[in-house]
Amino acid sequence: MAHNFSKGAPAPLPEPQAFKGYAATVTLYADRVEIKRKLMGKMTGARDSVIPLRNVIKVLSKEPTRLINGYVQLATEQDRGRLVIVTREAEKAIANNSRTILFTWNQRQAYAAYLAAVTAGVQAQGGNPLG
Repeated sequence: MAHNFSKGAPAPLPEPQAFKGYAATVTLYADRVEIKRKLMGKMTGARDSVIPLRNVIKVLSKEPTRLINGYVQLATEQDRGRLVIVTREAEKAIANNSRTILFTWNQRQAYAAYLAAVTAGVQAQGGNPLG
C-alpha cells in the first residue's frame, strides 16, 4: 500500500486484525468488528454480525479458565437492560448474543489480545469501553 505523507493527508488505517475464538472468528477493523460464526456457533442462536465500534457502550469480558469458557461481549444499546442481571440465565444469554465471542482455555492468548485490541479500538472511536 502506498502512503501519502503530504501535509493534511489522512493517516493510513490500521490493517484488520483477526482473532480465532470458539466456533467463530472475529475481525477488528478501525471502525467496526465483524464476527463470522461456524455452523456450530450458529446453533446456539447467535448469528454473524457487524458491530460499529462507535455503537459499543461497554466491553464485557470474562477470562477463560480450564473449566469455563471466557468471552468478550461488545455491549450496545440493545444490551442495556441485560447489563445489570448477574445470573446463570444472563451468562447463557451472553453466550447466545451475536455480539459475543467465546474463548476456550487454549485460546486465552487470543482472548487477551482481542480484549486489548477491541478496548483500544472503542477508545479510538471516542467510546468508553468500561461503561
